[in-house]
Amino acid sequence: MAVKIKICGVRTPAIIETAAAEGADFVGLVLFPHSPRHVEVEEARVLAAIARGKIGAVAVLVDPDDALIDAVAERVRPSLLQLHGSETPERVEAVKARTGLPVMKAIGVQGQADTAKADAYAGIADLVLFDAKPPADAEVPGGAGVAFDWTLLRGVGAPFALSGGLNPDTVGEAIAITGAILVDVSSGVESAPGEKDAGLVRSFIHAAKEATPQTRAKAS
Repeated sequence: MAVKIKICGVRTPAIIETAAAEGADFVGLVLFPHSPRHVEVEEARVLAAIARGKIGAVAVLVDPDDALIDAVAERVRPSLLQLHGSETPERVEAVKARTGLPVMKAIGVQGQADTAKADAYAGIADLVLFDAKPPADAEVPGGAGVAFDWTLLRGVGAPFALSGGLNPDTVGEAIAITGAILVDVSSGVESAPGEKDAGLVRSFIHAAKEATPQTRAKAS
């Protein structure tokens, strides 16, 4: 099975068109003011409408309140919600019930104990995303382009997504080591924070596609 590909932190129609044309599966729309990739709800609505029918749109939220969840669900109408904060399993379950949308839950990883946290979301989150754990004083929970030790994921049984330190040069190795079913890139395809580079987006998608499924099978 081919690995799915998500280009996150998208802010322009041109990058949506590039990602869709090259065969990515999702674009991520970040609704978090501290991020350089932040878009307002109305901007996200317009971008999601452009993506609709071409590529899935993921709304990325960080510890959102119910008002933001309702606005995103009703106005943006994403394919998927990504919760990238400190949301508990109970909160993830409540968000799913409130919106009727599938949810991907991000978990920051620094050591082996962090990967075990995914167990609490089994049967609740539709997919877990393992990302590099940010420093304690960081204003954003991801998108820093930092990798963690991917070998920590070799013992994870359930399917998962991977983010953190991915770019066109590293994504093949990351897939080979982890067997992730989805790879999620943001800063690794940017020319500056929040500025996606169409050439890097193309290169990343091609590299991820070339890495599956033979590379993963050979590495296992």
